[in-house]
Amino acid sequence: MLDKKGFDLWADGYDRSVGLSDEDGTYPFAGYKSILNEIYNRVLAAPGKAVLDIGFGTGTLTAKLYERGYRIFGQDFSEKMIGLAQEKMPDAQLYPGDFSKGLAAPLTEQKYDAIIATYSLHHLTDPQKVDFLNRLLPLLNPGGWIYIGDVAFENRALLEKCRRDAGNEWDEDEIYFVYDELKPFFPEMRFEPMSYCAGLLSLTAVFTHTS
Repeated sequence: MLDKKGFDLWADGYDRSVGLSDEDGTYPFAGYKSILNEIYNRVLAAPGKAVLDIGFGTGTLTAKLYERGYRIFGQDFSEKMIGLAQEKMPDAQLYPGDFSKGLAAPLTEQKYDAIIATYSLHHLTDPQKVDFLNRLLPLLNPGGWIYIGDVAFENRALLEKCRRDAGNEWDEDEIYFVYDELKPFFPEMRFEPMSYCAGLLSLTAVFTHTS
């Protein structure tokens, strides 16, 4: 697994590495651009302008939203990637920190119209994913959504097939999403495959209205 230094060293070539994998249709980034485009369009189509990006990397997605006038908040493990993203989004509120230990305190004091995480939450264990999502849901404004784009599978059998096909390329340190194992915890969650190894998970909070 990449540690903080590893992420910093990877920062300069990150976008290039991802792009090559996506163009080749290979694990792990096949479908990457489709996922980012889908999240971008859904955020644009919804009301509200406050977006939290968890593990934003170099700001590939959020910089486009920033250019459209969105208020961007975020947290990332790598201070070097934060620096690269901040250059693209000078007014964004970006914080360093290991989100497996929670969000930076200022981020928990905001409400968001969209919370996005692309290729970042696979560093959490499955129980951590459930706990983290439960902590994110109260941060949504009414009508807001969480969008997770990542290496993800409908079921465990499809994950195991991808593992076999990837061979030595498979990253044993990453814990990928399996939709039918998460859905019991989040019955409202949706999953849309974007390639044989990636997909978009969407989740919204259920708000109850009292008279």
